[in-house]
Parts: sequence; C-alpha cells; structure tokens
Amino acid sequence: MVKSPKLEFDTIGYWSEIKLEVIKRYATAYSTIFSSPRQGQFYHIYIDAFAGRGINISRKTGEFVKGSPLNALEVEPPFKEFHFIDIDGTKISVLKDLVGHRPDVHFYHGDCNNILLKEIFPRVKYEDYRRGLCLLDPYGLHLNWEVIETAGQMNTIDMFLNFPVMDMNRNALWRNPEKVTKDRIARMNAYWGDESWRDIAYKVRPTLFGWDVEKAGNEAIAEAFRERLVNVANFKRVPPPLPMRNRRGAIVYYLFFAAQKIVSENIIESIFRKYQNRGAR
Repeated sequence: MVKSPKLEFDTIGYWSEIKLEVIKRYATAYSTIFSSPRQGQFYHIYIDAFAGRGINISRKTGEFVKGSPLNALEVEPPFKEFHFIDIDGTKISVLKDLVGHRPDVHFYHGDCNNILLKEIFPRVKYEDYRRGLCLLDPYGLHLNWEVIETAGQMNTIDMFLNFPVMDMNRNALWRNPEKVTKDRIARMNAYWGDESWRDIAYKVRPTLFGWDVEKAGNEAIAEAFRERLVNVANFKRVPPPLPMRNRRGAIVYYLFFAAQKIVSENIIESIFRKYQNRGAR
C-alpha cells in the first residue's frame, strides 16, 4: 500500500499493536466456536464502535498496520455480519474505500452511544440466537455507561473495553477534587454511570494538621470498575484487565474483557498471559 499525502493515519505504539493481536486472537477463537456444526443455530456478528480508518502506522517500524476492522474481516471462519461505527466522517469514508462493497459489512457515521443502543444491539437478541463480539475502544471518555450496562444485561455480548485511566486522571481524577470543573465531572459520570467513582478515587484521612485527601492508584480504580462490570452491568466473567502502556512504561489504559461464559474467560486469560509481563518498547 502506498501512503497517500492526502490522508493522515494514526501512529500507534507497541502496546496498541499488542491490543490488535489480542483482539484478533480472541475473535478467531470466538468465530471458530460459533461456526462449528454444534453451534449451527447461532448467528454471530462483529461490532467495532470506534472503527477508525482501518489502517494505522507503526511507530516502531513506520510500516502500515491493519486496524481492528480489517483484522476482523480476515478472521476465519468469518463472522456473519460486521458493524463499523465512527463519529469522524472522513475516517469511516476511508474505511469504506478500503473494504469495498460487501453485503455483510455495515458502516455507520455518528455517535456510537446512540447507534449501538438504537440500531445494532437490537440485532443481537438472545431469543433470536444472535451473539456478538463488541469492541469499545474510545479515544478517551467518549462512551456512556448505558452502552456498557446494556451489553452486559443482554446476555449475548462478549466485550473488549478500553478503560482510559490516563484520560480519567487528566480530566477528573485530580489530586485536589475540588478543582475539577463540572463538565469534566459530567464526562466521568457518563462513563462510570454515576458518582460512585468519587468514593473509590478519594479517601479522607485525619492528620495532625486537619484532614487530608488521599487519591487512589490506577489499580484500585480499575478493580472497582471490574467489580462494577460484574455487579451492575451483569457480566458474569470479567478477568483482571490487561494494562496497556506507553513508551515510558506508564499505564495509559486497561483493556477489559467481559463475557457471560467460562469458556470465554478461559480463552482470554490464556491470551492475556502471553502479553501481561511484557515491558514498554
């Protein structure tokens, strides 16, 4: 592929390439299971809510790297349908050109929070023997809890979720919570689902000079969200997430996986173990 001067592609680091490998490995195992003769009554689909252009550039090599939509289209045996969403019209247009016309591929330009709930999730009903693998990989705090909770309560969705802890720290989880603006708090509430994150993120402790506010670390916040996926969203299988790092080794976000069946959990835990101890590159 020749790089066009008219197009700008996202440059991704080592851990983003790892994420793409993880998702493709699981998608292959998932589609293999639902394509077997024993599962013939099921109809399985792939959903990517922040699909992008479909092509990225590796920071390490400078080469093109296929994004999650193109990886999903290469999975064998194939999914029955593919649903690609992006709020950026240019990105979805480029992806359309790369994919070409296929009756099993559906493109959506708009806010995934509305599109998922109104147009796509209704196509994955339990009673219709529909099942779906859904990738929720937002660019930051651009996802509503209602989407996550609906996916869990449908009992038909296996989900990968970007938990953007660095973006949370920049926008809402400040060491002095009183300085956080209302609009930043609203964004955090929308992603988390309510204001219970405050009780997780901050502990007030007495000192010799009064009261001190202590901020929780990333691991504690991620674990509280994992418990929320189980207890509130009703996902039965949510293993510890895979931390995704930048070049300095700092955690940028956690890659969560949530599902209903133990076989799904076993597969993803095996995949996560292959990558969890790798350092920053």
